Amino acid sequence: MEIEEDEERRRQRKLEEALEVKSLRRIISAYLNYPEAAEEDVRRYEKSFKKLPPAHKALLPHYPSKFKNLRRCISLNSYFIFTMLQAFEPPLDMSQDVDGCKDPHLENFEHGHCHSEERNASSCQSVSTSGRMCCSNHAQACSQEKSNIMSNPTTEEVKSEQQHEPIFGSGAGEVENKNEIAECCSNDVADSNGNAFSSPHDWLDPSLQLNVPLVDVDKVRCIIRNIVRDWAAEGEKERNQCYKPILEELDAQFPNRSKESPPACLVPGAGLGRLALEISCLGFISQGNEFSYYMMICSSFILNHTETTGQWTIYPWIHSNCNSLSDNDQLRPVLIPDIHPASAGITEGFSMCGGDFVEVYNDSSQIGVWDAVVTCFFIDTAHNIIEYIEIISRILKEGGVWINFGPLLYHFADMYGQEDDMSIELSLEDVKKIAFHYGFKLEKEQTIETTYTTNPRSMMQNHYHAAFWTMRKKRTTTT
Repeated sequence: MEIEEDEERRRQRKLEEALEVKSLRRIISAYLNYPEAAEEDVRRYEKSFKKLPPAHKALLPHYPSKFKNLRRCISLNSYFIFTMLQAFEPPLDMSQDVDGCKDPHLENFEHGHCHSEERNASSCQSVSTSGRMCCSNHAQACSQEKSNIMSNPTTEEVKSEQQHEPIFGSGAGEVENKNEIAECCSNDVADSNGNAFSSPHDWLDPSLQLNVPLVDVDKVRCIIRNIVRDWAAEGEKERNQCYKPILEELDAQFPNRSKESPPACLVPGAGLGRLALEISCLGFISQGNEFSYYMMICSSFILNHTETTGQWTIYPWIHSNCNSLSDNDQLRPVLIPDIHPASAGITEGFSMCGGDFVEVYNDSSQIGVWDAVVTCFFIDTAHNIIEYIEIISRILKEGGVWINFGPLLYHFADMYGQEDDMSIELSLEDVKKIAFHYGFKLEKEQTIETTYTTNPRSMMQNHYHAAFWTMRKKRTTTT
């Protein structure tokens, strides 16, 4: 009987790993399909332009030059993306045959926030790694690793500690010639100008790539906008709106932090890792948690492979012609990162943990571990927000602090078609009542107006009136 149970467990683990490989291949394929999808947009613009009457076309003599510039921007974005992919070390065996695996949850695999200009909150959170990434999407508890920020991701399945050399572009991300791109990127993948990218990574072999829907490539574009929010000077205004109040509140809540025994702070939904890094720099043992491989791949690259500030140039706003004040605004470059993560002054113990928040932290080893939990644009990513609140209460120490910032744009509110779909969409009033039920006491509360991955020069600006609160887990009274 035990042998049969062990065999069943092994079979289940193998299936779960195969499903994860399939999902990861799809995400990597979305990144690899970015150049062609972007080029298709430019061809569509050109097609429309060619349909204009000659007299109208004559009023836009600069348009052919704009299309050429768009292709150049796409090429440089692609250069960044493929360099990032080459530096990525998959935590799983990407060569295994997974064609027979059916994943009913594939659409939800990379869920997260993309609170962008569009109402469609397309899956976009992704994890990054500072220190070590516990990179499992199947309920494996994350142990805090006391490691350097520049170390490689790892999982329980992947024991290898071998280092890999990072690939860096020229100072501003400019491509001097086609050979420079070809040295850096993946097999038989071409940018919008037809330049081929080559890579030694077998898992980037074209035969392993998938044809993915355009919505997957839209998530890549969303990641590019998120990079601005977290790692560009242009995103400082949004960071000041969202992250600064959190950091100031943490600082006030723990005024006498010990360097020898720093308080521990968990950041679920850490995205590209900037908030978790800033908390670490404040003197906390900070752990970011993220579920989306879209985010994980990108944040790992920025946190672990950045050599200097402004090392890369991206063009985040080129994918929409709407609400632009000028072509120069649409085509403007953004330098990243604005700080060098490894030189930022992190506290020892800073880590990133990849995996579903519920599966990773709903574990007995996590009970009463954390001094603080910080949730920023996170709690509305839940299928069941009550479960999130229950887990946050369970993992906090008595007297621990929960700081929350964000709206209630429930991620699964518009998901239809699957029998097991669930989306519990509570009002703010009900969210607070649930929190009180699980032992929280409200200490501070206010509303802060903010944006999310918004182009600051766009004619359209979506604003959130975000809930910002500090709650404390009550101490158990003893008689």
